[in-house]
Amino acid sequence: MALKVSRTEKMMADQNRRHVVPKPKGGWDVKGSDAHRASAHADTQAAAIARAREIVGNLGGGEVTIHNKEGKIRDSDTVAPGNDPNPVSKDRSKLEKAHT
Repeated sequence: MALKVSRTEKMMADQNRRHVVPKPKGGWDVKGSDAHRASAHADTQAAAIARAREIVGNLGGGEVTIHNKEGKIRDSDTVAPGNDPNPVSKDRSKLEKAHT
């Protein structure tokens, strides 16, 4: 059974999504879906990701989509209380910490 998503639900989901994208003249932008202007700019991708997570967290949670230097999606991160499609279980988290 396929779930139908209303236009309003899609718009609300997009409001809580930010993309970390390379800026042609250097640095990284944090942009909303279909936005023409950036929400934030940072010199490094790591700083842009941190700012995107902060923005999404302030909006009540959502998704941060991270692009590589060529503009292709390389990763995605759910910021609480968003709905993470691949949550890290407590057992897996403990195993990862034990091996680091």
